[in-house]
Amino acid sequence: MPQVPSKVAERLAAGIKRFQPILASAKSRDVGESDTVIIVTDMLSDVFGYDKYSEITSETSIRGTWCDLAIKIDGAIEFLIEVKAIGLELKDAHTKQAVDYSANQGTDWVLLTNAEIWRVYKVTFAKPIDSELVLEINFSQLNPKKSSDVELLFHLTREGWLKSALGEFQAQKQALSRFFLGAMVLSNPVLEIIRRELKRLSPDVRIDIAQIKSVLVQDVLKREVVEGEKADEARKKIHKAASKLLRTRKVKQPAESENKEETASSDAEGDEATG
Repeated sequence: MPQVPSKVAERLAAGIKRFQPILASAKSRDVGESDTVIIVTDMLSDVFGYDKYSEITSETSIRGTWCDLAIKIDGAIEFLIEVKAIGLELKDAHTKQAVDYSANQGTDWVLLTNAEIWRVYKVTFAKPIDSELVLEINFSQLNPKKSSDVELLFHLTREGWLKSALGEFQAQKQALSRFFLGAMVLSNPVLEIIRRELKRLSPDVRIDIAQIKSVLVQDVLKREVVEGEKADEARKKIHKAASKLLRTRKVKQPAESENKEETASSDAEGDEATG
């Protein structure tokens, strides 16, 4: 979790106390979308710290249609916000609408909310366009005295955005996903460590990496963890990271060798001069 500045933490805790009764009242009255947009705008300003007049813009035009709100910092749109009525349950169709807006606008992040539920999606510009639910917060269930709840809200604040807190949260979530961990377990470096430990425990038994991988895939890991698009994507990321590390080592090794040669040459020259 990120380190939340004390002033921001105080603002978030106060915002939870202030807006929870407002949300409860609005939900009981079943207010419409336009009134919910007003509440969301106030929350973006008073809780999350965006300037209501320069950073929160309404009715952003996107290819002939309109997105309810957008956050604009230093003149650039950072993410879009699609708002639904507070009494409306957020559904897949609403997510698709929000992601389509983001894809057409060219923004990586989009937020879908009914003022009570806040969902943040990371949009991937591939074919087809894909999205990942990175964060979901039920504002009505937050506890202002609970530091973990305040830290969770911090990811949506202006201060958190400027510190890339949301991106770091997504990276941590991906690294701890079952698909990423499954792919990591099945990677050659980890399989080699397992083989080495098995050999240490049972020195007379001959076991190769293929056998270990087969047992892990068939009997230890769940099929959905090692098969499918998300599993493939995790394997690609691990392979890419491993390849990058290998290239870095190859570049570093010659440089170290050159430095050693230069040092040896200098020492030799110094010896000759001394002699």
